Amino acid sequence: MFQIVIGIGVVLVLLILFMMFRIGTLLNVAKGSDKKIATGSNKVNAGLFLVLLIGGFGWMFWYSIVYFDDYTLPVASEHGVVTDHLFWVTMAITGFVFVVTHILLFVFPVKYYYKEDRKAMFFPENHKLELIWTVVPAIVLAGLVFTGLQAWNDITSEAPADSEVIEVFGQQFAWVPRYSGADDKLGDFDYRKISLDNKLGVDFTDEEALDDFIPREIHLPKGKPVLFKIRARDVLHSVYAPHFRLKMDAVPGMPTQFHFVPTKTTAEMREETGNPEFNYELACAEVCGRGHFAMRLLIIVDTPEEYEKWKSEHKTLLAQSEELMNLVPAELKELAKIKAGVEETVVEEIPVMEEESSDNEEAQASL
Repeated sequence: MFQIVIGIGVVLVLLILFMMFRIGTLLNVAKGSDKKIATGSNKVNAGLFLVLLIGGFGWMFWYSIVYFDDYTLPVASEHGVVTDHLFWVTMAITGFVFVVTHILLFVFPVKYYYKEDRKAMFFPENHKLELIWTVVPAIVLAGLVFTGLQAWNDITSEAPADSEVIEVFGQQFAWVPRYSGADDKLGDFDYRKISLDNKLGVDFTDEEALDDFIPREIHLPKGKPVLFKIRARDVLHSVYAPHFRLKMDAVPGMPTQFHFVPTKTTAEMREETGNPEFNYELACAEVCGRGHFAMRLLIIVDTPEEYEKWKSEHKTLLAQSEELMNLVPAELKELAKIKAGVEETVVEEIPVMEEESSDNEEAQASL
């Protein structure tokens, strides 16, 4: 907040100085003595360009260094390291061009401000120079684009066979995750099956959907590939998990996906950041309506053993809802009950042998 106030103050001072010189120039023009005063004001304006250059760059570099850790989050995925590398390479190239360009932009008014005894040189064209500043940026940008495209293809292509598949369903205004059960296979869905009871449109004619479950938070296993299958019910949402460098739009009618490998458990990240209350989160990076702010979901990265234990503790969707069980086809009812752990227990009667019963009658008669 303090830095913002200082910045606003500096801008206001510069604007006031500019207006003062501008008003003075206009007054002298009205008096008919604009030539002499205009030359003096040019010198002042040229000096202000230099002040703005030094002050602006000084403020920019100071802020970037002091607050570097605040806007550079620690990375917690394998592809996040690649993403950060691409980002800083891009920043180095574009940052160098930015600094050089602005030095020239601000120094030229200082060096070549208007003088009555100096005339500007007419410089209509230079094919060699135009070729250089066209070809060189094209080559550099092509290199950045192709390396970025390779990283994009790596995370959006077919996931490894052993990936943990998790569906992330966006709706106004919540994220709903869906996990596979004991079969480790996520069931199919059909948007036409969405109803008041079946909000995700899970297709219970698919055997693989019979043991799926919906938790209240997302758990991920460290060191194992994770595939997010992303879709939206109503409007455009955007899956955003900054520590994993994960961002993917959730588009109605167009499922998307993103696979990555978490590299740090929540406990390890808490130790690294020195914050015992640290948590990963899944947020929505798209302004999707009035309740957009509420689309936050807790993400917990566990060790593989903790993750499997956590999965085994959850009941299936069908075990939690009789209404959903009614959506299962008759031929899959028994299998659904078995996977849901709600199968009826049949108590078998133990037959009594005849000899044993006669012995019992004799014993009772003797009593």
